Amino acid sequence: MSERLTQEIRRRKTFAIISHPDAGKTTLTEKLLLYGGAIQLAGAVKAKRGRAAAVSDWMDMEKERGISITSSVLQFPYRGLEMNLLDTPGHADFSEDTYRTLHAADGAVMVLDCAKGVEAQTKKLFRVCKQRSMPIFSFVNKMDRPGREPFDLVGEVEHVLGIGVWPVTWPIYRGATFRGVYHRVNKAVHLFDPIASSAAAGSQLVAVTVTGRDDPRLREELDGEGWDRFQEESALLEEAGDAFDRAKFEAGEVSPMFFGSAMNNFGIEPFLDSFCELMPPPPPRASSIGPIPPDLEEFSAFVFKIQANMDKQHRDRIAFLRVCSGRFERGMKVLQVRTGKPLRLANPTQFMAQERTIVEEGFAGDVMGVYDPGVFEIGDTVTGGKKFSFEEIPSFAPEHFSRVVMADPLRRKQLKKGLEQLAQEGTIQLYRPPEGREGDAILGAVGQLQLEVVQHRLENEYDVKVRLEGMACEYCRWVTKEDGSALTNDELLQFDRLRVGIPAVDVRGRFVVLFGGDWQWNSAKREFPTYRWTETARGDATKKD
Repeated sequence: MSERLTQEIRRRKTFAIISHPDAGKTTLTEKLLLYGGAIQLAGAVKAKRGRAAAVSDWMDMEKERGISITSSVLQFPYRGLEMNLLDTPGHADFSEDTYRTLHAADGAVMVLDCAKGVEAQTKKLFRVCKQRSMPIFSFVNKMDRPGREPFDLVGEVEHVLGIGVWPVTWPIYRGATFRGVYHRVNKAVHLFDPIASSAAAGSQLVAVTVTGRDDPRLREELDGEGWDRFQEESALLEEAGDAFDRAKFEAGEVSPMFFGSAMNNFGIEPFLDSFCELMPPPPPRASSIGPIPPDLEEFSAFVFKIQANMDKQHRDRIAFLRVCSGRFERGMKVLQVRTGKPLRLANPTQFMAQERTIVEEGFAGDVMGVYDPGVFEIGDTVTGGKKFSFEEIPSFAPEHFSRVVMADPLRRKQLKKGLEQLAQEGTIQLYRPPEGREGDAILGAVGQLQLEVVQHRLENEYDVKVRLEGMACEYCRWVTKEDGSALTNDELLQFDRLRVGIPAVDVRGRFVVLFGGDWQWNSAKREFPTYRWTETARGDATKKD
């Protein structure tokens, strides 16, 4: 093992940002880039005419609606470290894309609205992080606005999410007005300057005043009531709370909590500095031959995201790789384990929204895009030559189904290409009739907005107008025989003949059945008692209902 390999791996911090919609996730993402020097001016998330759109949002619909509906991969340096930031969709309809992104991350930053606390999507995404035992940071945002009591928020996170909380910074007030945060580790107070923040409109770095806990100026800033509250709460935190347990944090059992205002750049720097100190380097990755350590000399990586048409002029397709071990070199040959074929990874790219930079090398923890001529699938493992696979990324059963009806039959070829590419990206699930059956393609989605995105992208990226007709289906299940082997095509067609489900084939050739409701689902199980039904699919592996 080379000393340089070890040093480079220690410099990598790979993390995702998760939140409920409108908690300020994309704003926090941009401010981290601002502090890292990757951008000089942060744009408003809901951009108005004449203002910049969010840097991490590149799709037209994202800019129009002011929401993130696809994952962004962003790299920036900070104080000698290499930060790999994975910005996830906040909208619940795109939770599967978020799941794939969290699969590639080593830790997560959970953004909470100070007035709303733990919301529905926060719970859902947190469960994914918890299942992976990931280190989780909590950032309570929008502190410049009226919100709930800090101790109530701490209690809610601990009770609802089942994780310990250790506040690193703590809010201080003058009356009911937020005045700053106290850094418990550094024993320093950072005072919030609303005038400076307002003048900067949140688009530039804002200087803060740092003073000690017992500084007489602080008593003047907080007045008597605020000063007494600060002394009481800070003493309570020290007396009632345990010392910070780093081992529990790295196991995802304790979350360090920070308070601030992303829009006003306040509390960002204390959070970012503590994050860099606490966030562990890339850990070993589970594989078919056991854990793969990041400092293994042989290169290995997996594909967690595929994105077509990021560059509309070239209609390209990019596969995003998470490097798990060794050193990546531009132009190197690798083994695609699923197909057993060698590939050359030319022109590896790092991203800042649509801006691209060619990189010469990468190390465990890095995320990069490589040109995909249509050979990659989500979950693919690539190695320097050894045959093993990282744990597969599952597909989830959708909840909304629509038939795709063409407006112009002459555009059938373009429709087929567009649907297949979007399905391979994971934007949508695509089901086609089995061999011997005619019919329209069927789309499956976790949320209705996914269907709108597909319709929009088909028209704008593939020049195909379609009408989506909703179907009276409630859910679907992948189906195999009792031993896990595939059904024959004739066996699959039995569901149609007996009217106990709609048989179909997904984009990866797996057999699936759509059901109109519990009555049909129960009828299918009675008719075929030896079949295995699954609600998630991992290549050939499955998870039992």
